[in-house]
Amino acid sequence: MKYLILLFPLLFLKSGTTSSSFRDNQMNFTRVREAYSHKEAAVFKTLAGHSISHDSLQIYLRAFKTEKKIEVWAKNICDPAFTLIKEFPICEISGTVGPKRRSHDLQVPEGFYRISELNPYSRYYLSMRINYPNASDSIRGNRAHLGNLIYIHGNCESSGCIAITDERIKELFVYCIEAYNSGQKEISITIFPQQLTDTNYALLTKGYSKNKDKISLWADLKKSYDLFNQTKIQPNVRFLPDGTHEVK
Repeated sequence: MKYLILLFPLLFLKSGTTSSSFRDNQMNFTRVREAYSHKEAAVFKTLAGHSISHDSLQIYLRAFKTEKKIEVWAKNICDPAFTLIKEFPICEISGTVGPKRRSHDLQVPEGFYRISELNPYSRYYLSMRINYPNASDSIRGNRAHLGNLIYIHGNCESSGCIAITDERIKELFVYCIEAYNSGQKEISITIFPQQLTDTNYALLTKGYSKNKDKISLWADLKKSYDLFNQTKIQPNVRFLPDGTHEVK
């Protein structure tokens, strides 16, 4: 089973070797065909309404734990800036504000991640794996017990994952497949404790002023939040040896 899990990303993300074949490969799976049957028209209508072609789609995701929502930002490959096209309410999310630092803590991670796997066989209908632990988590977490297998998925229960119901995961799955089919190599997702407005950030840092781990991470997330809100261009993030980030 361990080897099967390790092969899943290769099977579901790498199998489409050209942009025209990725969607076709995914359509071999029953639940993906169901997702397209139910959501393709809505996805294409939303994209067209923002003058975005599904053949040129690039997406960026932001998740907010306190507000319980996922934002889908999109653009054409040739466009400089992203546009907010969709918000998905989160049905269930476990834990509280703050990063995930060990297995079985029921925390949803916070930080800078990417989608590493599309799983059409999930016990929660469809799921999208987040690449936790990232380089920062591996430095700052409990290295012997970091945990893994963190997903955005269907259904409405969470033990460290982000659940958005079966209907919503169908639609989000279609967006991701279309982006990969257009040639996007990585879909990034930034997970925030909440909307990091100046007011919220001040309250968070005051309430957790003695927790250097949280304060340090939130400072980096705040830079990303502000930069993206100002420019609508996804910030460049570099993981540093001490587990912090260079955001610019």
